[in-house]
Amino acid sequence: MDSHLHRESHFEASDLVRDIVIGMADGLTVPFALAAGISGAAASAGTVITAGVAEIAAGAVAMGLGGYLAVRSEVDHYAAELAREEGEIVQKPQAEAEEVAEIFEQYGLKPEHYGPVIEGLRARPIAWRDFMMRFELGLERPDPARAQRSALTIGASYVVGGAIPLAPYLLLHSVDRALPWSAGVTLAALAAFGFVKGRYTGAPALRSGLQTLIIGGAAATVAFLLARAIS
Repeated sequence: MDSHLHRESHFEASDLVRDIVIGMADGLTVPFALAAGISGAAASAGTVITAGVAEIAAGAVAMGLGGYLAVRSEVDHYAAELAREEGEIVQKPQAEAEEVAEIFEQYGLKPEHYGPVIEGLRARPIAWRDFMMRFELGLERPDPARAQRSALTIGASYVVGGAIPLAPYLLLHSVDRALPWSAGVTLAALAAFGFVKGRYTGAPALRSGLQTLIIGGAAATVAFLLARAIS
């Protein structure tokens, strides 16, 4: 059979796409809900803009720092587990060999199948350590340099997303005129973002767009009605 007739395509969401999704999702939703809530309290456009800009700045910093700490936690966790596995291979090689056997037995393999593999790993401690990290613990080596990239990407994505619901208030200078436009452009952006996210992550694009639209719209509606009721 011609090998060119069979091709497999698997999507693997990159770290960059994941960080953009995290930043944009909150950036579109939280400032939108805040702007709608303040508008519901019959505040001026200037008040909405001031509060919105402050929230975007604080949110971008908080989200970016959260992304940075998440990556650093992954790096620290991986380093700790790596040191533990290295120690166990030296101190308890037989127990580690039995753990390798258990991994292969989960796939229905017999000792005569995986025995040579275990012996090969015994002769290569570094490869043995990496094997245990990957197949026993399910850990991939994280890139420490990604912490700063993740923080900047998430923060910038939050700012971009947050600017969308505030733009009509900057342009129209009237809450009554700006609120419908803010709702319209933000809901359209949420739907488009959800659609694109679905295409990138492999989820049904239309369903992803609808879910994102409903979540963002519900958050803004609740904030608006609550502020209107209180005021």
